[in-house]
Amino acid sequence: MKLEEKIGELLKEKNLSLSTAESCTGGSIAALVTSVPGSSEYFNGGVVAYSNEVKMSLLHVSAETLEKYGAVSRETVTEMARGAMKALKTDCAVATSGIAGPGGGTPEKPVGTVWIAAAYKNEIVTFRQDGDDGRDGNVQKAVQNALMMLCECLK
Repeated sequence: MKLEEKIGELLKEKNLSLSTAESCTGGSIAALVTSVPGSSEYFNGGVVAYSNEVKMSLLHVSAETLEKYGAVSRETVTEMARGAMKALKTDCAVATSGIAGPGGGTPEKPVGTVWIAAAYKNEIVTFRQDGDDGRDGNVQKAVQNALMMLCECLK
């Protein structure tokens, strides 16, 4: 069984709803979740927040957080996940923000750095993904890590 199918089963079993807040994954998580027949029972929607302006206006990430920690940070994805749950009225959310590449990296945050948050009600877990597997590889790895984290939260 695929991870997105398992997540769908868990969400239906627990009568929970899901939203996504994606930056570097560009909607790939939402696309996988909605590839499962019947996903409209638990998936409310997603926000692709590529710019900081969208992170702030739609997901309520604070300007202070972005200024102090940057868009690619534990703090930002935590606020993105909370913002998605609030804006889309869901019990759970996943959020991603990272440097997919090939450019944009810094010594502190090299290409391949992605922060992921999975939120279930008041519990939020975060993970820093490192290692450059090329743009597509970085995105696909982040999608799989986000789905695994969400699955663990729901168990």
